[in-house]
Formats: sequence, C-alpha cells, structure tokens
Amino acid sequence: MARFPVRLVGDGLAVPCVDGQERPYISLDGAASTPALPAVAERVAEFLPWYGSIHRASGYKSRVATTAYEDARDDALTFAGKTDASDLAVICRNTTDAINHLAYRLRLSPDDVVVTTVVEHHANFLPWSRYARRRFVECGPEGTFSVEQVCAVLDERPKPRLLAITGASNVTGWLPPLDLLLDEAHQRGIPVLVDAAQLAPHVPLPAEADFLAWSGHKMYAPFGAGVLVGPRDVFCEGEPLLFGGGAVDLVDLDEVAWTDPPEREEAGSPNVVGAVAMATAMRELTAIGWPAIRAHEEELGLQLRAGLAAIPGVRVLGPSLETPTLAVASFLLDEVPHPLVAARLAAEYGIGVRHGCFCAHPYLIRLLGLSSDEQATYRQSVRRGDRRLIPGAVRASAMLSTTPEEVQVFLGAVADIASGRPSPVPFAQDELTGDYWPELDVPGWAAADRILGASCGRG
Repeated sequence: MARFPVRLVGDGLAVPCVDGQERPYISLDGAASTPALPAVAERVAEFLPWYGSIHRASGYKSRVATTAYEDARDDALTFAGKTDASDLAVICRNTTDAINHLAYRLRLSPDDVVVTTVVEHHANFLPWSRYARRRFVECGPEGTFSVEQVCAVLDERPKPRLLAITGASNVTGWLPPLDLLLDEAHQRGIPVLVDAAQLAPHVPLPAEADFLAWSGHKMYAPFGAGVLVGPRDVFCEGEPLLFGGGAVDLVDLDEVAWTDPPEREEAGSPNVVGAVAMATAMRELTAIGWPAIRAHEEELGLQLRAGLAAIPGVRVLGPSLETPTLAVASFLLDEVPHPLVAARLAAEYGIGVRHGCFCAHPYLIRLLGLSSDEQATYRQSVRRGDRRLIPGAVRASAMLSTTPEEVQVFLGAVADIASGRPSPVPFAQDELTGDYWPELDVPGWAAADRILGASCGRG
C-alpha cells in the first residue's frame, strides 16, 4: 500500500525569496503540470541508451524502441479501460493536440452540432468551432450544471454529432456526473468525448466514453506526450490531420496511399521517450491505487477549500464544501489583485501557484459574475496590449507529494496577505504581461532574472 505523500522528482529543493533567505519550494500547481514520479525518471534514464528510430529500422535498438513505444500504446488502452481491438490509441503531444486531431477526424460539416459546456478548458472549446457549430450547456453561479441541463441541450434540434465534455474542471476541481451523462448521451445515440486531462491523474477513466484524451505532463510524466483513444473505424478512412513520413505506405508525385491507423495519425518522428514516460506513470498510478489517491486528495482538497473560505476577505470560487471536487481551489482576495497575490506567494514564501483565467475564459467570466461593461473594458485594454486589467483568480492545486503541513503554510501565507500585511519589498505591474515583479536586486528576483513578455496569467 502506498504511503503518502508520494515523493516526486525535485521535492525538497530550496528557492530564493526576496528577503535573501531560501525556503523549501511548495508546489501547488499540479493542475497545470506535475513533476515526474521517480519511477518515470528512472525508466526514462534506463530507456535512453536503448533509444532508436521506431517502425522504420531493423537495428536492435530500433526494435527495442519500437516495442517500448507500442507497449505504451497498449498501456494507454488498458488505462482507458479499452480491452478489445475495436479501439486504438494515438500518441499525440498533449490533450489539446488530441482533441484537434479528433475534431478534424470526425469529418464534421459546418451544419453539424457539437454540444459542449461553458466549464471547458479552451482545449475542448476552441477546436470544435473550426469545423462545426457549438451548442453550450450553461452553468450556475457555483460553476456546475445538472444532468437535466445537459439532456435539454442534447435534445435540441438538430441532433448533435458529439458531446464533448470535461471530466473535471481545471478551475474549481468540480467533477461532472460522467456516468449519468454518458448513459444519457448513448441512449440518444450521441457519442461522447471526455477531456480527461484533469481527471486522469486522480480517478479511473470512464471506460464507457467513446473518445478519451489526456496528457502525460499532468500525470507525473512531463516529457511531452499525450494520447487520444477512440474507435478504430473513425480513423480508417480519409486523410489524417498531419501529412508526412510514417503516415504513408506509398507516395508518388500525384498519389499517396495512407498507412493503417494509428500510425496514419502520427506523421513524423514520434516522441518515443514521452510515450515511455507516460506509460510508466499510468502503471505507477494504477499500482498506487485509486482509492488511496482519492482519499489523499479529498483530505487535501477539503483542507484547501475550507481553510481559504475561513480567511476574512477571501472568496473561494466554485461549488460548496459539501460537493466533492479534486484537490483544487481557485480564489480571490477582496483588496489584492490576483497577479499580486501569486507574485507575493512566490517571492516572499516560496509557494508556486497559478493565476489568471486558467485557459477557461468563459467559465471564469461566469464564476466572477462579470457584467457586460466590465468585460468590454478589459477586452479593450487587452486589444491595446495592456493586460493589467485581465480578470482572474489564484489557483492552488495539490499533488501526490503535497502534505497537510504544506497546505497549512500556504493558508498562513494567504491569511498574511489578506490581512493587509505589507510586503517587505515594492512590486511593480508590467503592462505587457499583467504580472507583478519585486523591485529589488536579490539573486533570483533581480531585473536580470525576469523573463520579459512571458505572462503567467495569459491564456
């Protein structure tokens, strides 16, 4: 049985703070990206000497690498609960890449309808607009929707070609009732894509979903691979999204014969190391056990959300404490802009969080309750190149390595900032990025250490 916290690569590193001291880094940004599990890093190091080109060379190393890559594909299918040959796994760069592949491959027409929700990450929001019409399920003030609301949208005419829905919100950690939604969609003859980017590291994937997409970098394998799982017959006819080597059997000046899927969808040299890393992470998470993972994260999630809600001047976004969520909490301080909260947590306390709109702008607008005039004001500023007024929140998200003690340190830091305790150093806000930066000459935080033009809150 796994013991928590589960150690990750990089745990225990000290980082510089603006008072000249170093503090143990507290990473509360797992919803964005996760460090590697030690077993993942060890497997990558073990594999690298055996790396070779796959599928197109007869050397021994190439055979070893090809086997490892195809084993990763099989591991993805097992992880998704797909046990027969009617489904395949396409190795992609990430979840966004996977959903773009599917949006193209479904051969949608401009008159087709894809039902999705306002809760979605942009990865499951934007790709559908390129090929079809979108019909949206709205959310309430707490950022949730009901099965009945989804059914009502599915029953509108014309009948949708697909329901594309998140498995878990990356903003609030809310878990839509996937089992019920899958059943309702399938009763209506509507296939379902589940964006499992946030779901995959935390709970078993819903095997009844027709399509699943997720990323290695959110499940302790940050080596640049993701996966799309779906029915093989969707990929057997027609051209792939990407053209190039590895996707073909024959090519002439005016003719091409595409190879069989899934290789047809993977033009170019694939990320073999990323696939091997992701497969190792999937096996490790399964070995740790979902009940143990869920229990650990439920404890931390409640500590985060209840602790923040108890701090005067803090507003926690999303559903009530009685609603189960992932170990994610997004919040605002009444008197302190969200980018300044994140900057102070990093610079003064050595705590890493995310701030901004979390690549879920429509959802944040609803959670924040912004009026049309407020939206128009900040949009005009952004179009002028000034991002200082972009609305947003601060997000803390726990991981396998997070401890209750670290959460308590974080809550104490937020309470300090919310109480009005002044910073020991001045901060200035950058117009281009909207981020704050301390104005001093301390190693790690001097002007020369700043990466200009890279906004933490953009997206």
